[in-house]
Amino acid sequence: MRVLGIDPGLAIVGWSVIDISENENILQASGSIQTDKNKTDSQRLLEIETDMQTVLDTYKPDISSIEKLFYFKNQKTVIPVAQARGVILSVLEKNSIPIFEYTPIEVKQIITGYGRSPKNEVAKVVEMSIKYKKLPKLDDTLDSIAIALCYSRNNMYIMKENK
Repeated sequence: MRVLGIDPGLAIVGWSVIDISENENILQASGSIQTDKNKTDSQRLLEIETDMQTVLDTYKPDISSIEKLFYFKNQKTVIPVAQARGVILSVLEKNSIPIFEYTPIEVKQIITGYGRSPKNEVAKVVEMSIKYKKLPKLDDTLDSIAIALCYSRNNMYIMKENK
């Protein structure tokens, strides 16, 4: 099964594509959509839509796993992130890609076993959990891998329980 993990944002959208099976998780591709802060919000959102469609066309994921808005300390970023997330959800829906959503706490809980784990702990578990030569350095892209793995771990657990 091919999972597209997405960490939404207006400035940066992290994305990753992971092929999952019972035995291994293989990172096929990862990257980011980085928009120009000098452009209007509508131009940036259109860029996210266009680039996300390119990712879908190129990698053809079976499902998507996206970070859900939960709580924001910075009120200035919550609306732009919500707008970007809305555009991404729309593109996924137009392409009939099933959507699974996880809050940051759920991702950390599923990945590390503790919902308040620091980023470096999440990164260590991600590194141990996938096959890939070199992990990306950008936090948003690394987060997208954790979000995709969240689906993988949650889904494999459910599949084993139903056997």
